[in-house]
Amino acid sequence: MGKNVKLCLIGSARWGKDSLAEIFNEQFGLKYTSSSEACADIFIYDKLKDLYGYSSVKECFNDRFKHRAEWFNLISEYNKDDKARLAKEIMKNNDIYVGMRSRDEIEECLRQNVFNLVIWVDGSKRLPFESKDSFDIDSLCADIIIENNDTYENFQRRAINLGNLLFK
Repeated sequence: MGKNVKLCLIGSARWGKDSLAEIFNEQFGLKYTSSSEACADIFIYDKLKDLYGYSSVKECFNDRFKHRAEWFNLISEYNKDDKARLAKEIMKNNDIYVGMRSRDEIEECLRQNVFNLVIWVDGSKRLPFESKDSFDIDSLCADIIIENNDTYENFQRRAINLGNLLFK
């Protein structure tokens, strides 16, 4: 993959997508942005600040788990004319997109070559799947599946091994 890395990390909430991105950043210098952080900054804060009384983008981002379906719908609305819109914005300055939640969006991103590899982070033995009203992707969208169902140390070892194969 070399310098042309365009990754998308997917999986249910709290399964380790951000951890994998952090490992790839620390070990291989890949830049990433969580999609939730990016869309809070780009447009969701402005949409929700008055409704929920947020005083900052960070406060909005930190409250996202209370409003997962609403965020999913807002992102879908933002991407209505181009389902890859948010991803293309994020990937302008990043090597990794963390946390896509829509099958329609990931399929369009792949059609437009926004990503060249999709990795499913699987934590299904530790935590339940996210509700379908805020996450309609499954592992069939991924090229690679990495397990995150035991210790962080084992996950980190797997991530570094995968990174060594992909990026060195």
